[in-house]
Amino acid sequence: MASNNKSSVARPVSRGGIGLTGRPHSGIRPPSGNIRVATGMPPGTARPGSRGGPIGTGGVLSSQIKVADRPVTQQGLSGMKTGMKGPQRQILDKSYYLGLLRSKISELTTEINKLQKEIEMYNQENSVYLSYEKRAETLAVEIKEFQGQLADYNMLVDKLNTNTEMEEVMNDYNMLKAQNDRETQSMDIIFTERQAKEKQIRSVEEEIEQEKQAADGIIKNMSPEKQVKYIEMKTTNEKLLQELDTLQQQLDSLNMKKESLETEIAHSQVKQEAVLLHEKLYELESHREQMIAEDKSMGSPMEEREKLLKQVKEDNQEIASMERQLTDIKEKINQFNDEIRQLDLDLEEHQGLTNCGLKICEKKFQKIVLKSKI
Repeated sequence: MASNNKSSVARPVSRGGIGLTGRPHSGIRPPSGNIRVATGMPPGTARPGSRGGPIGTGGVLSSQIKVADRPVTQQGLSGMKTGMKGPQRQILDKSYYLGLLRSKISELTTEINKLQKEIEMYNQENSVYLSYEKRAETLAVEIKEFQGQLADYNMLVDKLNTNTEMEEVMNDYNMLKAQNDRETQSMDIIFTERQAKEKQIRSVEEEIEQEKQAADGIIKNMSPEKQVKYIEMKTTNEKLLQELDTLQQQLDSLNMKKESLETEIAHSQVKQEAVLLHEKLYELESHREQMIAEDKSMGSPMEEREKLLKQVKEDNQEIASMERQLTDIKEKINQFNDEIRQLDLDLEEHQGLTNCGLKICEKKFQKIVLKSKI
């Protein structure tokens, strides 16, 4: 009990002050001039809930603390921002930009050199590829020749293995030789025909070129108005040719579509019946449109009556004029017939007179002959 009382007497009353009796606890420091101020409390105020009174402040604590000096962020309180450490250029003058431009130029030159090296490498690879391609072509020709020789040797080995006679081999040889000769002759004929065709093509091209030159000369000798007209006609001709090509393509596509549809219709009875019904419908619609047009052209009954009367009058007038012309023509025909009869009579009389005159002349001539004889 005594020990307990002694320990209770020696214990300090609170953390805010020192006990009245006994020496201070070893964990408690003596008060100093710099006393820590509680967080969030203004200076000169006591801590709430403590038994200590107001604590006096020194000179340092008496200074006013500004909240802006310690800004609050999302992560809590942050310290004052200081300047960047290390050397930093403060003025961006001409020398700075020149240095920056030189660095960019050096980077571009290095990149250009790199690209040039790649281009040279690609060119070398391309040249090597071309040489390899030529060599591959020559080797392919040699391979074909060797394949032909190998086929011949294989055929000879087969003949030897099958114990064929020499006569059969010679017969095959002669047959193949004759076939090769025929093929060579046909190839020679084709080659000569090709040369002749090429010669004809060259001559035709020369003639076309001469005609073009002559046409150009004629165009140059034309007057400016005719040249302008010729150019306009040429442009219209080109446009018309282009339109003709497009229309021809459309016509070809439509013909192909028509053929495909006709084949589909030929293989389907239902489609054939549908086509017949469509044709009949088209005929009926055209007949209906014709009847509608006739109905529109027809007027009222009075108008139709007047129209018919007018038409009858015109027809009667035409008939009367034609009858008058017919009577005139008949009179002229009768007159011409009378004249013809009169001419016939006159001709007969003239012929009689000529016959009589001839007979008289003959008699006189006979008399003269008899007198001369006497």
